[in-house]
Amino acid sequence: MPPGRSSSQPPAADEPEAEPEATATTPVHPTYDLTASLTALRRGAGDPTFRRTPDGSLWLGCRTPAGDAGTLRLRRTTPETVDTEAWGPGALWLLKTLPDLLGLADTDEARAEFAELVAAQGNPQLIQSLRRNRGLRVIRSGRVWDSLVPAVLEQRVTVQEAHRAYHTLVRRYGIPAPGAPADLRLHVSPAPREWALIPSWEWIRAGVDGKRSRAILSAARVASRLEETVGMERDEAARRIRTVPGIGVWTAAEVMHRAHGDADAVSVGDLHLPRIVCGALGDPMNTTTKWNDDRMLELLEPYRGHRYRVSALLYR
Repeated sequence: MPPGRSSSQPPAADEPEAEPEATATTPVHPTYDLTASLTALRRGAGDPTFRRTPDGSLWLGCRTPAGDAGTLRLRRTTPETVDTEAWGPGALWLLKTLPDLLGLADTDEARAEFAELVAAQGNPQLIQSLRRNRGLRVIRSGRVWDSLVPAVLEQRVTVQEAHRAYHTLVRRYGIPAPGAPADLRLHVSPAPREWALIPSWEWIRAGVDGKRSRAILSAARVASRLEETVGMERDEAARRIRTVPGIGVWTAAEVMHRAHGDADAVSVGDLHLPRIVCGALGDPMNTTTKWNDDRMLELLEPYRGHRYRVSALLYR
């Protein structure tokens, strides 16, 4: 039996939902957009660790820095509150860090500063996107491993290939999310040790080449050191993440904006981002300027401190 896979059969689909181990009600601004903010954690349609149900609830299967599994159900019950239920050994940690996960550490002052920069630069596309997405917050999950593995899988392949591999491996080697209804098919990603025990042929079967699987195995050996970066200064945190063989600037930035709440993390090396940023902030009709990382960084410079916000808004 593969490591991390439950040997028991899941409960029947009509089995009642388990009672949560902890609950919380969090006040939010009426303009806050729960789904838009947390979608940064979703890895494609069908992500087994992220579900949205018809009632508007978001269900997350999580692995805490200590390796504990936990489940979150988040619901916007009123315009000014988010109700949260948590299950599993990681439930208390997940509720303790809930405000950061919701993006509430993304302060009014920081967002006002960004809005002033956008207004001063006067780019119509960015102004319009900011207006449409005023409820978007930069989240801080505090869970480096949960962000690192899918980011590594997204290196040098299409996003569809990466998501397919991640979904396959999580379903095969993860565990059913504690407390979640069986018919939701929500999973918690394997812990670092369980990723490290995946046989080489299973990586190949999932479409993951040796370079990416070796990077994940290298990261698994120092997973606890990587989780420590959440409490570090941003440049030092990114530097430590990049010390893992096979993890570079792009992957570190993808982790930093999700796990650390870094509003300035720029995913240098992205296949599509220079085209999107340069096309929006530069002259889309200018064929003499090459759209590459250098040009992208040049155009993002006026927004320093908020460069991830710019890319997130333009992607939307």
